[in-house]
Amino acid sequence: MKIMCLNGWGGTLYEDLIPYLLQQQPDILCLQEVVHTPTAKKTWLTYRDGDHVLDQRADFYTDVCNVMQNHRAFFCPAAQGILWDGEEQVPSQWGLATFVRTDIPLIGQIQGFVHKDYSHDGYGDHPRSRSAHGVRVFDAKHNRNVSVLHMHGLRDLAGKHDTPERATQVEALGDMARQLAKPGDMQVLCGDFNVTPDSATIEFLRAMGLTELVTTGGHTSTRTSHYRKRERYADYMFVNYPRFVQDFQVVNDPEVSDHCPLILEI
Repeated sequence: MKIMCLNGWGGTLYEDLIPYLLQQQPDILCLQEVVHTPTAKKTWLTYRDGDHVLDQRADFYTDVCNVMQNHRAFFCPAAQGILWDGEEQVPSQWGLATFVRTDIPLIGQIQGFVHKDYSHDGYGDHPRSRSAHGVRVFDAKHNRNVSVLHMHGLRDLAGKHDTPERATQVEALGDMARQLAKPGDMQVLCGDFNVTPDSATIEFLRAMGLTELVTTGGHTSTRTSHYRKRERYADYMFVNYPRFVQDFQVVNDPEVSDHCPLILEI
């Protein structure tokens, strides 16, 4: 079973990302920073947050659905805010999505917020609402159940340091993991956590008996050349049974986002 985790950067590198997903076709895709604008009249819109201006695929969620046609798709919005078509405001949903191959039995699911709640009247002040979504599936090849949970960790404009909000966030994620998985499940936790490897968030998940694969595998970055800041870690993947890991990669080439895809084969 191939599991991919990726912050899709709102489809900013759409022309590179879509062929990559079409070629890879993971069994389970955990995708963060997903834009869904069903009423959009154009394929590209603009995100504005002060000095931060970024082109976004207007309906990135549907873009990915179109290349993952053999998958069930689940979109989990965290907020509805505004994108821009020139000077025209366009209401747009933002969150994360999970894709599960249709021939894999889906036997459980969980969705919830790890920071704040759904914001229907704008993205809100930083740190903004953050959600998590998980699926529990049956792996027929290995006759076992697998639970996969991912989140997009909150962004703090001051940096990736430990904060009370991040402590509450990882506790909420841990609670969701315990609700989703049953004893004996192969557990996978992943996402763009927006923290450093020495953070309390990472230590909390390790204390749950999970092994973190990025740093233990000797990988020194999960960011691509499109990310200009000094801190090179953001994305992580944890498992409870490392002996079942057949392969784990932090993909540096091709660059399909400002984040690297994480690919786990179990």
